[in-house]
Amino acid sequence: MARFSKTLAQGNLATRHLGFGMLALCFPMRRVQKIIRDCGKASSRIRDLPAEVVAFYVIALSLFPGVSYQSVLEWLITGLQWLGDGQFRVNTKGALSRARKRLGEEPLKRIHEKLASPVNDQTLPGCRWNNLHLVAIDGTTLALQDTPENSRAFGRSSNQHGAGAWPLARFVALAEVGTHIVFASELGGYRDSETVLAAKILSRLRPGMLCLADRLFPGYDLWQQAAATGAHLLWRAKIGLSLKRVGELSDGSWLAEWRPSEAKAGEARKQLVRVVEYKLKEPDLPASEETYRLITTMLDEKEAEARELAELYPERWEIELTIKEGKSVLRKGQVTLRSKTPGLVRQEFWGLLLAHYLVRRMMADAASGRRVDPDTLSYQRSVEIIKSAQTCPTLAMPAKARNASMAKAMERIGAAKAASSRGMSKERTIKKKPKCDFPVRKSGPKPVTKKREAKVEIKNSAK
Repeated sequence: MARFSKTLAQGNLATRHLGFGMLALCFPMRRVQKIIRDCGKASSRIRDLPAEVVAFYVIALSLFPGVSYQSVLEWLITGLQWLGDGQFRVNTKGALSRARKRLGEEPLKRIHEKLASPVNDQTLPGCRWNNLHLVAIDGTTLALQDTPENSRAFGRSSNQHGAGAWPLARFVALAEVGTHIVFASELGGYRDSETVLAAKILSRLRPGMLCLADRLFPGYDLWQQAAATGAHLLWRAKIGLSLKRVGELSDGSWLAEWRPSEAKAGEARKQLVRVVEYKLKEPDLPASEETYRLITTMLDEKEAEARELAELYPERWEIELTIKEGKSVLRKGQVTLRSKTPGLVRQEFWGLLLAHYLVRRMMADAASGRRVDPDTLSYQRSVEIIKSAQTCPTLAMPAKARNASMAKAMERIGAAKAASSRGMSKERTIKKKPKCDFPVRKSGPKPVTKKREAKVEIKNSAK
């Protein structure tokens, strides 16, 4: 009677391979498996696509935008070609989609909540200021696949000309300023307010943090909720925000009582805030007419002077760059997410945040080892290094060689410096005259725009 030899399921090898690869440096396989079990999503039988492999696969989808589903899976298991006969089945697109649906959104969300934590390294520039941990909060939108399901679940923009081209999801993120690590986020529909979404993640603020935010966020209830966490706040406020001046400080700032807009006369609800108003002046130019107003919970001028707070506030732009990295750089300009159903959209969103965390955490560790600013490292180059390192045959390598390979990848990330366009010029040439009536660009050296440092001018608090 003919017998067939017993073979090890492909899913087992894929799990072991990912457990020793580059992704496991940020997402240890045992912790990922525990989170999946706690969510009740662990595979009940041995599959070619176990739940933990699917979780890593969803993260990889954001590392390979514009690449087919099957090609992304091939990348994940490339290192397995060095084992056995080197032949591994690549699941169909339908099988991959069904595996994603079995896993759902919750495990990816839990992995981000449990594992995506800020570094808070005092040796990294930008992580701390005056012994406070710098973080920032902001929001944006993501374009989705144009399907009826996505449109109903998330909504889309509209104007006098009609509905927008794509359904849109809105999210708010809380990020570490120095490393660009997003450690808390909330996803909603296009019509959901950023302040409503922000209220759901403010609990991640801790005493010893200093949170920066733009002028969209200051509202009485949201400020009160954020201040109750024990973290310090430095938010830009609209000039029209009604504040009652109650005290003057020697550095030009002033103390004010802030009451909710719906408060009645004699109502006790109020908060004491410190207000810093200033203008920006560039060298050899008159001061701008725009007045910037900041409000903060740091009431003592000895703790931080008005000029120091005004000069610190531009660090809030680091979260704008963080959002750009996730939306544009990592996804290589892809307009929409891949997923066509709301459940998979939410799952892909958390995979996107985990992919961004993977890159930024590797960059932070590499920068810490070299004692350099993470901002000086190339984000795009780091993405490519991580992708190439994951494809090495980890299971076929001795442990010593495997560790040396991972260390080498970290060295390459630390050596990948971000290119700066400042001070560069390029000769402009035109090959032939365009077939239109638009004016022709003149050839010659490209003018170089030098960076101009704006100085802060604190407004006198006296009336």
